[in-house]
Amino acid sequence: MTSAILTGTPNILCVSTRTAAVASYTRTLSRLRNTFGTSCSLTRARSLRETALIRCTSTAAVAPPQASEHQPRQANKFEAVIGIETHVQLKTHTKAFCNCKSLYGDEPNTHVCPVCLGHPGTLPVLSKEVVRQAVLAGLALQCQIAPQSKFDRKQYFYPDLPKGYQISQYDVPLCTAGHLEVQVGKQTKTFGITRAHLEEDAGKLNHSGSDQLSGSAYSLVDYNRAGQALLEIVSEPDMRSGQDAAAYGAELRRIMVFLGVSDGEMSEGSMRCDVNVSVRPLGQQQLGTKVEVKNMNSFSAMQKAIDFEIERQVTLIEAGSGEEVVQETRLWDEGKQATQSMRKKEGLADYRYFPEPDLPPLEVSTSYLQDVQASMPQLPAEFRRQYRELGLPAADVLVLADELPTAQYFDDVLAAGAPAKPAANWIMGDIMAFCKESKIDMSKLQLTAPQLAEMVSLIEDGTISGKIAKQILPDLLQGKGSKGVKKFVDQKGLIQVSDPAQIEAIIDTVLAANQKQLKQYRAGKTKLQGHFVGQVMKESKGRVNPALMNKILMQKLNAK
Repeated sequence: MTSAILTGTPNILCVSTRTAAVASYTRTLSRLRNTFGTSCSLTRARSLRETALIRCTSTAAVAPPQASEHQPRQANKFEAVIGIETHVQLKTHTKAFCNCKSLYGDEPNTHVCPVCLGHPGTLPVLSKEVVRQAVLAGLALQCQIAPQSKFDRKQYFYPDLPKGYQISQYDVPLCTAGHLEVQVGKQTKTFGITRAHLEEDAGKLNHSGSDQLSGSAYSLVDYNRAGQALLEIVSEPDMRSGQDAAAYGAELRRIMVFLGVSDGEMSEGSMRCDVNVSVRPLGQQQLGTKVEVKNMNSFSAMQKAIDFEIERQVTLIEAGSGEEVVQETRLWDEGKQATQSMRKKEGLADYRYFPEPDLPPLEVSTSYLQDVQASMPQLPAEFRRQYRELGLPAADVLVLADELPTAQYFDDVLAAGAPAKPAANWIMGDIMAFCKESKIDMSKLQLTAPQLAEMVSLIEDGTISGKIAKQILPDLLQGKGSKGVKKFVDQKGLIQVSDPAQIEAIIDTVLAANQKQLKQYRAGKTKLQGHFVGQVMKESKGRVNPALMNKILMQKLNAK
């Protein structure tokens, strides 16, 4: 069968307003089909790179006032109820149901085939890699893994959904009843996980002249993402603030990255969070009207969006306009620091689920579960526990266990013999600053863990000072010193002077050259001590042992 990717000139479908555009997606898709029809030239060799789908010239509705920096005004009258739906793009080599590569950033519509484009007569085949990663994630979230789950067709029309339906899991998901322990400030909170199920992703709309449909001249569709494997993780509505939600999202991302099942790049769409927010009077069991918030590309933005939305809903209710809090989807506008209405929801969407006829039930045996469990890598919570046992401060623990490359690098430095606290200080300070400036993670450092451990050991045993270490670190970060840090320091002539006789001679030279200041010091102007320290360090080119130098210097300065 011929692979079908539409070719031809761009087609622009006009709508009068943004609201009409959103409300008429079904009609839009129908018009697309009518426009291209079955007589259109179909070929696998060429791809549609510039098919314009929608034109919309209206602007989005004006949002309520700006989000404030302080916590939302719930006072003691209301509480927020928050749940999060997180779509995690699994880091598999191929898409969920075909052999197309699962890559980000390649030329549009270059990783597509008849299966992921939904051509008649094609059959999906579930990737083993997708199942293993999903089960691994479910186990890490303390979920129950269903011995048998099934796939369903979720029917809805959207321009970047080529099949007109999505393969998902509806009533029998793969993972259920999990939980996640999260550090929120100084508290440890447990948030429930309702379910985690497998599904395929849609394509991506690229809006010309705007980052969203509103205000764009037209939209281009890229089907490279269509069919990529997603794990949708649905939390219980256990969160009560933007801070709770941001902490939950950050920990969930850490777990997915540490497992190796996702790269967690929110800016690339590898992890997308939709937040459901409602407020209710304190003590009331019935939930308030739920509002969904999308378009948050960081956990900081998530916290701000939730806090703004809570404030907005409480303000409307207190003003006697509670009926204006309606079930809808809103977008977070980072520029305006506010949510904006995207579309209203008249009621629950009818997706007309039915079992996917082309896929058999997914069966997970006990032996398979045991095999996956045995391959479980170390998770963030385990890294944090390990670092606490080393006696590191809580702040250090959180920083070192925040990113997997950092934790692995720190562990390798410890394994090479470096003491924990000095190694942590160097990693969290100069090295982390270098990584940020160079836009790399610690797995890409040219300074190896054994080299850093050697440098720290040289400081600890007095061979070099911390000042000398700072002096040579830029060279080490550029890959110099590969034959050994001590040899590199020796070649540079930077070995620390720790011989008391040598230090005393340097100090005598400095005092002889600063007789005026010496008399002033001995007359009571003791603040000049810093002057002498500086002069000694200058004379020695920073090579003297600071502790020994200070001891000898004070003896000389205070001598009668």
